[in-house]
This record gives sequence, C-alpha cells and structure tokens, in this order.
Amino acid sequence: MKNFFNRINKKFLLSLFALGGGIFYLKVFIPVTGIHIPCLFRYVTGLYCPGCGMTRASLSILDGDIYQSFRSNMLIFIILPLLAIFYLLEHRGKIKASRILIGFMVALTVIFGVLRNIEFFNWLAPMQV
Repeated sequence: MKNFFNRINKKFLLSLFALGGGIFYLKVFIPVTGIHIPCLFRYVTGLYCPGCGMTRASLSILDGDIYQSFRSNMLIFIILPLLAIFYLLEHRGKIKASRILIGFMVALTVIFGVLRNIEFFNWLAPMQV
C-alpha cells in the first residue's frame, strides 16, 4: 500500500511541477521575453494544425475568459474530459474500452485539424473575439 501512495505522490508532484512550469511559461516567460513556441506546421504549410491556438486558449483560461479560450481552440474542451475518462478506464483495467476511446480521440483530432482548414468550417479556426 505504501508503494501505491509513493507512486501517486510522485505522479502528483510531477503533474504539479509541469503545471507550474506551464503557467510560468505562459504568464511570465512569454510576456517578459516575447519569445514563444511557434507552430512549425503552420509555418511550413500555412494551415492550422489541431493544436493551433492552444497558447492563446491557455492564456485565456488563466485570465478566466472561458469563451475566448473556447474560440481559440475548442478541441481541448472535448479532448480533456475524454482523456480523464481514458485514464479512469486504464486505471480500472478496461483496456479494450480505453483503446477504443484513444482511437476515437486520435480520429477526432485529425478530423478537427482537417475541417478547420476548409472554408465552410472556418469557424473552427483560432479567432480572437
């Protein structure tokens, strides 16, 4: 039982460290230096990748602007709850269901990435409101 709690504590601390690093990057490093990670996919192809707008979405979440975050990249609002369900299924040993769910999430991400670059679905592209 002690080993279980040590694993949980390590994962929890690592998650907190990653979250803290992300917040530092978004709220301190970018504003001070003006340096951010560019989207190489957009730079090379001129198209939006499924992750385009994630930095703006994260900044909007940290500022409490949920609507702007949603408009920057709405995929994260679908993927995060599904990812939580995936981890729950994995933890409960429902491997087949978790594999189906991860396949669905990958397919959803690819479809989102394709659709947001089609004129009819331009409302899926990142936008400032």
